[in-house]
Amino acid sequence: MTKLRFAPSPTGYLHLGNTRTALINWLYARTHGGKFILRLDDTDVQRSEQKYAEQIQEDLHWLGLTYDEMIKQSDRLLHYEKAAEVLKAQGRLYPCFETPEELDLQRKIQLSSGKPPLYNRAALSLTPSQVAKYKEEGRKPHWRFKMEKGEIRWHDLIRGDVIYQAELLNDSILIREDGSPVYTLATSVDDLEMEITHIIRGEDHVTNTALQIQIMEVLHEKPNSIQFGHLALIAGSQGEGLSKREGSLSLLQLRKDGLEPMAINSVLAKLGTSDPITPHLSLKGILSDFDIKKFGRSVPKLNPEDLWQMNIKIIQMLSYDQIKPYLETIGLKDATPEFWALVQKNITKFQDIKEWWTICYGHKAFAEENKSLLETAEYSLPPEPWDESTFKSWMDNVKEETDLKGKDLFMPIRRALTGKEHGPELKDLILLMGRPKVLNRLQSARA
Repeated sequence: MTKLRFAPSPTGYLHLGNTRTALINWLYARTHGGKFILRLDDTDVQRSEQKYAEQIQEDLHWLGLTYDEMIKQSDRLLHYEKAAEVLKAQGRLYPCFETPEELDLQRKIQLSSGKPPLYNRAALSLTPSQVAKYKEEGRKPHWRFKMEKGEIRWHDLIRGDVIYQAELLNDSILIREDGSPVYTLATSVDDLEMEITHIIRGEDHVTNTALQIQIMEVLHEKPNSIQFGHLALIAGSQGEGLSKREGSLSLLQLRKDGLEPMAINSVLAKLGTSDPITPHLSLKGILSDFDIKKFGRSVPKLNPEDLWQMNIKIIQMLSYDQIKPYLETIGLKDATPEFWALVQKNITKFQDIKEWWTICYGHKAFAEENKSLLETAEYSLPPEPWDESTFKSWMDNVKEETDLKGKDLFMPIRRALTGKEHGPELKDLILLMGRPKVLNRLQSARA
């Protein structure tokens, strides 16, 4: 069975970059009838926080990305210890005693000599007496994985054939001095034991994949069978990276700002493909058109404004029957289809609905400087009943009395009635407000 995982670290809030990774993994799993696993990579005790773990789960639920199972790496530490012992027994995990300062000096010397900053494997030559001396000094070892020479290759779902020469890669640390496992060891063990079939993640993990393949092949004693795909990382409109610590682009903040989940899903599902980005009201529509082969290697750019434009499109697709339950939850059970039709094309987020309800029916007063125009408009206001021709005949009378036209005529009246310079057409708006409300607004603005 096809099995994918989304493995965020609960060290910050989800941002648009890793949300896209989660969405594409979910889409791939669901289009292949497979399972989607949420795995919290929380072995970094210093930076992992429960509030982030809870928010990640809430964000996925809000997006509609249901997962079949949730796993926390902090519950699986014994599995990593056992795997480490296997690697040690195979001679592939070896202890090193250098301090951070010594390693930093080694890197600087290598770089100044024009050499790649790879660990020099000095620890492999330590004698028992040298090891004993280090331990007497209170040094605790960190453990590195010994890369074996040869090609590491895989056919990437997005990048095509990828080949690494293992001898050009660093012997990475898998166990820290405090005995805790590093991400690379933990994820290799989990991906094997959870029987993950496909790993789709950012292209910043390509080198990690080469290392992970060698680790898994030692642990599994078989050639790698997992299929990898590495997505080009999305950038901001100016080419800047998207960080999960950028609060303005965190899902939590975007949600608070009023962005709808399907606006995010609709944009991110197509970002990086040549397909047009179209609005969808449910994930079902996105699923029907998903194909991992459509994603290219070029860096896709995302302007947050694109999300808000998508938000508007989604709102404008909703019928009165679809929006009615939401209107009731915010206390607008008396809202009519006519009211929804009026405001639907004039809001960017659902929170704006209440403001327009208050404008139409609430007790509001808005200031306007052109008092003489308002006075003429007030005395020219036709009696009810009103219909669609009322506004034109009213404005014709005001125009004749004031010699004003265009914006000079309409804008002061719009500001007096709504407090805004943009919004629904006044010919429709006054029909909802009714004559008493319109008259009251004109008098209040004049006062």
